[in-house]
Amino acid sequence: MPDSASSPIGSSPVAAPLAPGATHVFELPLRWGDSDALNHLNNTLYFRLMEEARMQILYGADLRLPADDGPILAHASCDFLRPLTYPATVRVTHTLTRIGRSSMEFELVLDKVGDEEGGAYARGRNVLVWMDYVANRSAPWPAATLAALARVMRAAPEDAAQG
Repeated sequence: MPDSASSPIGSSPVAAPLAPGATHVFELPLRWGDSDALNHLNNTLYFRLMEEARMQILYGADLRLPADDGPILAHASCDFLRPLTYPATVRVTHTLTRIGRSSMEFELVLDKVGDEEGGAYARGRNVLVWMDYVANRSAPWPAATLAALARVMRAAPEDAAQG
């Protein structure tokens, strides 16, 4: 059963509101050509993995460009902890850490599928800002967009969200 709040009998389930602790997980295989001479994933490609996972969230919420408003990436950072090597499937986990009026912040973890006890290979941080592209300034997140994002992301367990 999907994560949802209770709803009246006969109506469709209502998604839990978007809140810190919500997660999105996306897996994708590394390509052989993504590696350097030491068979390490090129450092720029960690950002591409994060980008692809972020786009899966946005497209999953039906956000498309061009439009008069939408999200921009205002910040991206990455701490490289261990080298990813080919062959591998990378799991990118976005965890929402903060929602503001016009921005939201995510913690990202990149790990390797099948290396469940190995821990993170990289950690990152992204900040998205909702922009009015015409006025070229930030704007409040539309309620419909937050609801669509909530449907794409897995809500945090209630005990974690309250703690």
